[in-house]
Amino acid sequence: MLTPAVLTEVVVQLSGAAEPAGLLPARQQMALSLGWHIVLACFGVAFPAMIFVMHLRGIRRDDPVALGLAHRWAKVSAVLFAIGAVSGTVLSFEMGLLWPGLMGTYGDVLGLPFAFEGLAFFLEAIFLGIYLYGWGRIPPKRHVLMVLPMAVTGIVGAYCVLAVNAWMNDPTGFRIVGGEVTDVQPWAVLFNQQAFLQFAHMWVGAYMLTGFSVAGVYAVGMLRGRRDAHHRLGFMVPFVFASIAAVTQPFVGHVLGFGLDERQPAKLAAFELAETTESPSPLRLGGVLVDGEVKGAIDIPVLGSLIAMNSPDEPVPGLDTIPEEDHPPVNLAHLAFQAMVGIGTLLAAGVVWFWFQRRRGRDLLERRWFLRSAAVAGPLAVVALEAGWIATEVGRQPWIVYGVMRTPEAVGDYTASLWWLLGVSTVVYAGMTVGAVVVLRSMARRWRAGEVDLPSPYAPEVSTDKTSTDKAEAGR
Repeated sequence: MLTPAVLTEVVVQLSGAAEPAGLLPARQQMALSLGWHIVLACFGVAFPAMIFVMHLRGIRRDDPVALGLAHRWAKVSAVLFAIGAVSGTVLSFEMGLLWPGLMGTYGDVLGLPFAFEGLAFFLEAIFLGIYLYGWGRIPPKRHVLMVLPMAVTGIVGAYCVLAVNAWMNDPTGFRIVGGEVTDVQPWAVLFNQQAFLQFAHMWVGAYMLTGFSVAGVYAVGMLRGRRDAHHRLGFMVPFVFASIAAVTQPFVGHVLGFGLDERQPAKLAAFELAETTESPSPLRLGGVLVDGEVKGAIDIPVLGSLIAMNSPDEPVPGLDTIPEEDHPPVNLAHLAFQAMVGIGTLLAAGVVWFWFQRRRGRDLLERRWFLRSAAVAGPLAVVALEAGWIATEVGRQPWIVYGVMRTPEAVGDYTASLWWLLGVSTVVYAGMTVGAVVVLRSMARRWRAGEVDLPSPYAPEVSTDKTSTDKAEAGR
């Protein structure tokens, strides 16, 4: 019988590695949880800014269309926030459950950023509630300001999580004496030298994902014949955010890569599929490493050195310079990295073309081929973001804390239980996905039918009959 324990043993034998039995299910569980949650986290980071701009436009221009969009977006944001709260809570438990070696050893190091992230989450929830409840109850100019704390707390929470991940890539702020972690400097961890750039890369990526996804919804509406002011404005505002982010992202990513040859040479070699050290190094498009030989790649001479090393002849360190036990899964890291870069480049080129044509007086929103492309841009941005996280995390392997702790040392060995946890989590996440789609589609359908306010199904019925009102007044 092919039980989870037998499956784990087979995988370990095929890989030729003596890994803990719980490592494979723990990795799959973390990949599922993080990959699912990160999409919702992007909306938490970027959506409040878009709501703020739309709401501010509505106030300043006395624009009911803009105000209506801001109101609807706030309700969508609440739905996504509620679901994200569930997946984020799951992730917080998984850090201790799946990786007891990491949290048991470095809990004191990581405590401060995780504490600040939790505080930011609660503050974001409070101000989201105030903003939602404040429609028609708070003066407009004061009401719109309630979005700003939402935006700030979303950014702070994301920064804290990214600071932890940056620390895992470049650990600092502690010493190990006699096998014990001592002299912990929590602020050095929170503000480690890689945190700001890694956060900037993720922050810009969040605006790409959210902007293209929201704009894509209205592009689909226009494809179905809804070419009114509501859909055009609903498309343009998030598309402007996405355009700025898409053009900025390649530069942020390039700066983030500075010094990777010194910090994590194995990761850079995997990204570039550099089997050997070549001077100058080519840029390899596609391809895989099979039995130590690169196959199927298209080599562009010199570009590898120019892009990765900022030099026309400085070589990219090859995998031959790194002990084999320190090699990451090369093919997965390489293909994920190239998917991220390729999609990002495509999206950046697309927005440049749109604004160039718009400056020439051509409205591409009247072109069905462009609207189809815009509808696809959202899913492509999601793929690019997921690929970027895969490249970052897989490229760091076999280290969970680079150069300090290997991933097998951090995992808990609850083999059978972890496989059950993965199965249950898959069902739960699938259910939440279906639930979110059903709720959002139901909201959109009722909005299209002309319903402005969407009352809770648990709210008491409000009678508008004059006689009932008079009786109620008399009863007082």
